[in-house]
Amino acid sequence: MEFLNPAFLFGLAAAAIPVIIHLLNLKKLQKIEFSTLVFLKELQKSKLRRIKIKQWLLLALRMLIIFLLVMAFSRPTLKGIAIGGTTSAAKTSMVFIIDNTTSMSAVDERGSLFNQVKDAALKLTKLLQPGDDAAIILLSDDNPEKVFFTSNLNELIKQITHITLSDKRGNFQKAIFNSISILEKSNNFNKEVFVLSDFQKNMLPDLQLSDKNQFNIDEKIRLYLINYSGKLFSNLSIDNIESNTQIFEKDKSIGFSALITNHSMHKVENKVISLFFNEDRVAQKSFSIEAGKSIELQLESTIKNTGNIDVRAQLEEDDINSDNNRYLNFYVPEKIPIIIFSEDPGDNKFIRLALSASDGGYLQVDEALLNQIQSYDLNKYSSVILIGTPVESSLQRINQYVENGGGLLIFPSSKGNLDSFKKICTNFNLSNQISVSGKNNSENNFFIFDKIELQHPLLQNIFEDETKKQFESPKIYIHYKFLADVRGKKIIELNDGSDFLSEFKISRGKIILCNTSPVISWSSFPLKSIFVPLMNKGVLYLSAKDREIINYLAGDEILIPVSNISSPKIKILRPDSSEEYITVSDQNRSGVINYSNTNDAGNYKIFTDEKQFAASTVNINTLESETKYADDSSVKEFFNKINFKGALKNIPKDKNPVSLVLQSRYGSELWKYFLMAALLIALAEMFVARNTKKDIAEN
Repeated sequence: MEFLNPAFLFGLAAAAIPVIIHLLNLKKLQKIEFSTLVFLKELQKSKLRRIKIKQWLLLALRMLIIFLLVMAFSRPTLKGIAIGGTTSAAKTSMVFIIDNTTSMSAVDERGSLFNQVKDAALKLTKLLQPGDDAAIILLSDDNPEKVFFTSNLNELIKQITHITLSDKRGNFQKAIFNSISILEKSNNFNKEVFVLSDFQKNMLPDLQLSDKNQFNIDEKIRLYLINYSGKLFSNLSIDNIESNTQIFEKDKSIGFSALITNHSMHKVENKVISLFFNEDRVAQKSFSIEAGKSIELQLESTIKNTGNIDVRAQLEEDDINSDNNRYLNFYVPEKIPIIIFSEDPGDNKFIRLALSASDGGYLQVDEALLNQIQSYDLNKYSSVILIGTPVESSLQRINQYVENGGGLLIFPSSKGNLDSFKKICTNFNLSNQISVSGKNNSENNFFIFDKIELQHPLLQNIFEDETKKQFESPKIYIHYKFLADVRGKKIIELNDGSDFLSEFKISRGKIILCNTSPVISWSSFPLKSIFVPLMNKGVLYLSAKDREIINYLAGDEILIPVSNISSPKIKILRPDSSEEYITVSDQNRSGVINYSNTNDAGNYKIFTDEKQFAASTVNINTLESETKYADDSSVKEFFNKINFKGALKNIPKDKNPVSLVLQSRYGSELWKYFLMAALLIALAEMFVARNTKKDIAEN
């Protein structure tokens, strides 16, 4: 038995008051024998005995009345016993932690685990009585500000009914502490937490036993665990899909690598994976996979359209379908605007001819002098080619263009010198180790290609026979001997150890640097067969910067670049086809804004003025695909580590949770029984007192 107001128990001392009064009223009387009354002595003896018994009975009744009143005000409760009509007296605060992560989409013989959880939660609402309240914490949502108590039963039922599965990974520890945190603020005596989950093994954080000292949890909190695991589920998942190229061209083949894992306890045979472009099936492949193993599959298709392409890889249905899809997004430009700035228009000749030879004519090339950079809006161009070194003010504009995600291809000017080339390299902090090597038209003394990074996107898919990836090296007569710093990535290296072609990542943009001028007096490079595809691949690669895809996990914040948009609002088209609008403040216009409503996996498309300017891909966390579950001892160990001292009880998923909770719940208040008993005893005391006075009067 426990007491809600234990301080009133000090009032039990008042039960001694009737005894004290009784003792004070007792006086030692002197006996005087009257001969005439002696014969009455025997007659009154039995009657006096009855009066004395009634006086002791009155004393006991008065003490009992005080005892019962004190007990009533102390509000005693029974632990572990549910007495009809008493369980509603002790008010209760309940918190439901509902696992709505993707692993709960698993299906067993009783239906989906998620629907079973919702049914159990609805049954548990029947425990609520007037004055009780309850709150819901979703495992996929760890924001405590969204959790609140409600005493409106209809509202609670509505909330549970409308809960949906989320692709976001849950945080079990946060959910537990959020529930405890809000319960500690409740004034109700009964405090209960109901965890309805499949208890994936990987959801329990790896805490050290020494960590328990940092937690302080109310030991009166009762925690009920309803575990919905148990079946050996058959589940395959797509853990990753990625493109094998970073350059996307219409009517060109593109390959994808898909990583498949078998989480089942048995081999899976003759399964099919499908590849979709904008929901059109473009490729299929069958496969078999051993239990507990992962395999990488190659899928290939031809790009038929330009613009934004949504990619989806899909597996056939199994016990957990949420992880049977994986998403990707890439962009195929219809037109690519490029501008060439040069010190000498003659330096443009071979680059212009190479770009005009592009398939489909999708490259739009403008030309201007270096001193005209300030007159152009660089943001209109997908990539910029610099041949030479601009003046200081123009370099600042070029810097900003690259930092905002622009692509820059740099060549030395045929009329330039070492100092001017050093200036542009220093501007982007590319290298300080630069010198001149060779001389013009030196047919007898030249350099050639030595090491080539054939896996770089610039050199992929440019050979008709992929088994013979080689080409004739040009003769390099004069070049700036350049060694990139650690940020640089060598693409082609000359036989003197210098970098002929290098790539650099600058903020959100990319730079490709060539160490020789694109004229035939400096090298035979413009005359070689490699020159045309390399120039075309180069501008395509650099132009892909504003469609660069970052793969986010559900729940992550998406970074949306807004520096190049003029509209005050952007529209986000979500995977479920719903739309959301965000106002772009002046403070954000110089960089990026964060978008956090990403609980659904799929492709998010971002528009301004009805024109799409960005896209992001969101996928589920691969941990949600695992079908290994924590046993009772592991769960108990977790709660021991967080220093949980309250009552912990497991409820089988196939049992009625309401009856089991009533059997173990404490909170059956007995104060009204004590009060009723006090009133009955008071009536009895009045009757006995009146009868005693009558006997004394007659005596």
